[in-house]
Amino acid sequence: MHVTTRGPVDGPPVLLIHGNCSSSGYWEPLLRHLPQDWRIVAPDLRGYGASPALPVDATRGVRDFADDLAPLLLGFDRPPVVVGHSLGGGVALQLLLDHPDAVAALVLEAPVSPYGFGGTRDLSGTPTTPDFAGTGGGSANPDFVRLLGAADRGTEEQASPRNVMRAFYVASPDSFGDDEELLLDTMLSTFVGDDNYPGTGSASDNWPGVGPGDRGVLNTLSPRWLNLSGIVDLPVKPPITWIRGDQDAIVSDASFFDLAQLGKLGLVPGWPGEEACPPQPMIGQTRAVLTAYGPYTEIVYEGCGHSPHVERAADFAAALAGVVGSA
Repeated sequence: MHVTTRGPVDGPPVLLIHGNCSSSGYWEPLLRHLPQDWRIVAPDLRGYGASPALPVDATRGVRDFADDLAPLLLGFDRPPVVVGHSLGGGVALQLLLDHPDAVAALVLEAPVSPYGFGGTRDLSGTPTTPDFAGTGGGSANPDFVRLLGAADRGTEEQASPRNVMRAFYVASPDSFGDDEELLLDTMLSTFVGDDNYPGTGSASDNWPGVGPGDRGVLNTLSPRWLNLSGIVDLPVKPPITWIRGDQDAIVSDASFFDLAQLGKLGLVPGWPGEEACPPQPMIGQTRAVLTAYGPYTEIVYEGCGHSPHVERAADFAAALAGVVGSA
């Protein structure tokens, strides 16, 4: 596993876990605002950045990623603050489940719902269909997958990585500033294949006709395999800070990556309607679980999208400094 480190080994420890279709380099806009005396450890998850594309067993949820990071978590001289973005937020929650005594505090940035991505209908994570139709590797846009695999840097096709990053990773592409090429590089570091991104799919008799497989990244997030709500029963509960933007188009109650929401908008034909297949209430689910968990703080940035640490780097750094100072 490739790991980027910065700062003295005896400095306040912080473990940064990046999200899907990115790498540790996606933290660069934030790192410029963090104190030099912090001990920063930022790994590339398997299949991203400079780490090897080891296969991902989706039947374990995000545990392959969490198991990879456990030696880093346990290798600090004291429990670190763990920061997870998007998919990385799910990995951070899995680390908390597995090693609650080894986490000083958790910062969840636009995290995946504790009940996974797509295919659930209420705040308790009730499946929309018995086979979790519309989730996992089968839900990926094939044009995006093709262009991502080709490391396309253009804008000619609507589903190009650059266009997706501009449209969905932030509320406004102006937020990237001079970092757009750097951040696109992190996106294009994603290893494409059945064992990595997006993973395998399956046929379903339920709308939209596809379901999750058992290999690859998007299947780790399917509610068939992922349920992180067990944090509410932990005997040790480090404080959690939840940071999100109010214009997040990826993790929201009306996500443009949720096929039920796209069906509701008429963008995926045959949607069976709100009663049969409502969009997933991602924000409501996270809030319900964190409320039951106990010690948590929610920070919402107005006019901000899926990447607060990029769009509001100074504000995010200040919030993180408060967590580190209290840990």
